[in-house]
Amino acid sequence: MKIAIIGYGKMGKTIEKLALAAGHKIVLKINETPTHSQLVDTQPDVAIEFTKPESAYKNIVQLLKSDIPTVSGTTGWTHLMGDIETKVDRFNGSFIYASNFSLGVNLFFAMVQNAAKLMKDHPLYSTSIQETHHTEKKDAPSGTAITIAEKIILETNYKSWELRDSPNTKDNIIPIQAFRRENVPGTHVVQFNSDIDSIELKHTANSREGFAYGALKAAEYIHDKKGVFTMKDVLGL
Repeated sequence: MKIAIIGYGKMGKTIEKLALAAGHKIVLKINETPTHSQLVDTQPDVAIEFTKPESAYKNIVQLLKSDIPTVSGTTGWTHLMGDIETKVDRFNGSFIYASNFSLGVNLFFAMVQNAAKLMKDHPLYSTSIQETHHTEKKDAPSGTAITIAEKIILETNYKSWELRDSPNTKDNIIPIQAFRRENVPGTHVVQFNSDIDSIELKHTANSREGFAYGALKAAEYIHDKKGVFTMKDVLGL
């Protein structure tokens, strides 16, 4: 499979290493939005995009217009997701987005959703989320934390989430605390707290390779398909 890497930072380099080890070929490595001629010249089977919130939308649109199946892990831009889905349909393209491509995190999403379903009828417990990432991560809360909140909202009476300095819950809003510390790939904690006891679910990433491995698996899944997909499709959940 021929892969274009859009965003050749730490994540892009990790994806390159795993892709080459799996027998794939990297035909384009670029930090800016690729031009149509660059994509025509290199003819990638799929593109993997990890850039910045302010450039992700433009990158994805260009890739879809050029008929390149696209995997994106950039967070902080998904208020435009509806428009991207419309463009996938218009260009008969293929696209998969995940706030976190780690296989473990996507299993963690399912666990959290099941736990939230169990806790719905126990108002004694309040719910809070904490996320910790490396200092280079600019958006807060993380896309992963937002996805976790959305999974909880689906199963409970919570209406929304809010970035806060404390874990205190009020007005059916899930508080999310965001911390930035050196050399932390990503840690997410969901707590169900009461005056009697606390229940905690935690996922800790030990390296970037888990994210890169999942993104590569998503690329392998999507490269010969049409439509909009999620990691649930990739994992068969």
